[in-house]
This record gives sequence, structure tokens and C-alpha cells, in this order.
Amino acid sequence: MRQAMLALIKRDARLARKQGGGFGAALGFILAVMVLVPLALGPDQALLQRIAPGMMWLALLLAVLLTADRMFQQDFEDGSLDVMAMSRMPFEIVTFTKALAHWLTVSLPLALITPPLGLLLNIDTSQLPILWATMILGSLALSMLASIGGAVTAGLRRGGLLVSLLVLPLYVPVLIFGVAAATASLGPSSSTPALIVLSAITLMSVVVAPWASATALKAYLR
Repeated sequence: MRQAMLALIKRDARLARKQGGGFGAALGFILAVMVLVPLALGPDQALLQRIAPGMMWLALLLAVLLTADRMFQQDFEDGSLDVMAMSRMPFEIVTFTKALAHWLTVSLPLALITPPLGLLLNIDTSQLPILWATMILGSLALSMLASIGGAVTAGLRRGGLLVSLLVLPLYVPVLIFGVAAATASLGPSSSTPALIVLSAITLMSVVVAPWASATALKAYLR
């Protein structure tokens, strides 16, 4: 099963590289946010520093959401999902592996790139390590939760808006505790409690999201 999972991850990574557009559009969105927000708020450096963690998390969240509808759609249209459903690998493992491939090719690179871009928002450099930690951890939850929206809209054309409506409420806890962990480092409070809750959310999404995605896709394949 491990070899089958690795083969599926390599396949999705190769397709993502050939198709392009997904990661590039997400990165362009983050760059636009980082450049335009300081222009909109003006030269108040203290204000920019105060809102920087929240803006960076929001940019990451929306950038990942931009690519959610592509996670299963092409495989559904070309019949690849039917082949995967008939394979020996449990379908829940298939959906988990595809969400993991999305994390490795889209969410994780964005989580690694976004904190340094926070320098455009005058972020305190002492916050970068905790931002990296929270974004890397939270980005896995973002990909897993995005797989639910991608699975529900796999058979729909132009399902991007529906994906947003389905997934954004699920993203709210990740956003709240991700920002809480990042901003706690600014004051006397510790970021550990928020990190623990964020870790719990990520673990729960790893367990629940593949099952929910597989259930939604099986309804299309019947």
C-alpha cells in the first residue's frame, strides 16, 4: 500500500507541475495581498505590524482555497477515480493520499514562502519561527479540509463558489488558533495552548476529511 500511495503522490505532483496555474495563481494572490495591504492602510508601521499575522494567515487560507476545486475534478472527468475506486487500496486512503499530495505541492510551499513575505507588512522577525510552525502545521489541515469541498464539487462545473461556501466555515477554527498562536508571541502569554488546539484540529482533519471526501466521491461514482 505504501508503494501505491507514493506512486499516487508522484503522479499528482507530476500533473500539478505539467498543468501549472494552481500554485502560481495561489502565490500571485498572496503577493498581491502583501503588496496591496500596506498601500491601502498607509504608512502606519505599528498598525501593519499588529495585523500582519492575521493578514498572512488569511492570505494563506484563501490561496489554498483557490486550488481546492481542482483536487478531484480532473480525475473524475477522465475516469481515473473509477479506476482508483476499483483498486485494492481503500478509497479513504486514496482521498487521503490525494489531499496529502495537494499539501506537498501547494499548501506546504505556500506555508514556507508566506512568513518571509510578512516583512512587507513590517512583521517582527522574532515572530517568523512561530509563524512557520503554525502555518506548516495548519496548512495540512487546510488541504485536508479543502479535499472535502473538492470532493463534493468534483462532478460540478465551475464549483469554485460552492467550494468556498462549504469549506470556509471549516477553516474558521484553523484561522482563529493559527493567528492566536502567532500573536501570542508578541505579548507575555504563551503560544503553546493555541498550538496544542491547532495540532488537535489538524489531527482531527486528517482522520475525518478522507472519510468525508470518499463518501462524497462514492455518491458521484454510483
